[in-house]
Amino acid sequence: MKPRTFIGWKYIALILCILAGTAGLFVLALRWGAAPPAYDYLKVERGPLVVTLRESAVVGPEHRLNVTPPIPGRIDSVNVANGVAVKAGQVLAWISSTDRAALMDAAEAAGGKEVAFWQDVYKAAPLVAPLDGHIISTSVVPGQVVVTAQTVFTMSDHLIVQANVDETDLEHVFMGQSVDITFDSYPDKKLTGKVQAIAYDATTVNNVTTYLVNIFLDTTPDFVRSGISANVFLLISNRSSVLRIPTDAISPEGNVLLVQGPDQPLVVRSIQVGQSDGTWTEVLSGLSEGDWIARPAFTVQQAKGGFSFTGSLPKKK
Repeated sequence: MKPRTFIGWKYIALILCILAGTAGLFVLALRWGAAPPAYDYLKVERGPLVVTLRESAVVGPEHRLNVTPPIPGRIDSVNVANGVAVKAGQVLAWISSTDRAALMDAAEAAGGKEVAFWQDVYKAAPLVAPLDGHIISTSVVPGQVVVTAQTVFTMSDHLIVQANVDETDLEHVFMGQSVDITFDSYPDKKLTGKVQAIAYDATTVNNVTTYLVNIFLDTTPDFVRSGISANVFLLISNRSSVLRIPTDAISPEGNVLLVQGPDQPLVVRSIQVGQSDGTWTEVLSGLSEGDWIARPAFTVQQAKGGFSFTGSLPKKK
């Protein structure tokens, strides 16, 4: 048994040596065949830069008013539907008082002449709109019994867009500011508006402090409904000639790779940046118009202090 065990160990050792040699050759092949880092070379130029602040928002009435019956009784008729515009004083519904409702039921049982007589003698009470606005909800139907504290209609003067802006972004919001508005439910629709009110009192939820910003729509199409979600883009700046570079060419430390010239190594250059729209970033100092920078074409490998790679422009043919 011992000789056979000895032969088995020899084969195992031989296999391990072969595997180790193969791995070594593979590593050498990778080293010898490794391609130099690839870069995109970009010229520092001026261009437009539109900076916006994006916030989630919701559509709602600026002022919501619950309309309640003037008397307890029964709804005879409802004259308006949800979404319609009404004027102050317009009759929204007719209500029979509790006594009139009982009397009219008795007249119905007695016959048509009794009904006509009591309809002329004992009138139903009108429920009127207290202000100009829109009916945004109706909670009753004809024949329903109501009490004076019950909400029969809900009205709004007009619909607005309301955004909760984080306190760290509040410095970028101002009265009359132009706003672009999109809607989750209608991705192909885009509206415009302006900031009309900024709350002085903050709201804090889960240690996050926000301020309510009211945005009035320039136009209110029929698809706009109370409660639908929206995204607002508050215009911070819109400039046509800004010294800018792609944002992804800047390292987390605020450095770029400056091109010195053909066959010259790239130099790590610290820059000062200004505003950014996410794709482009303004350069305040550290670069001049006409400079060239390098951006890694695929992956960026960085050391703790900044870029860890070097490279050079391709040789001219």
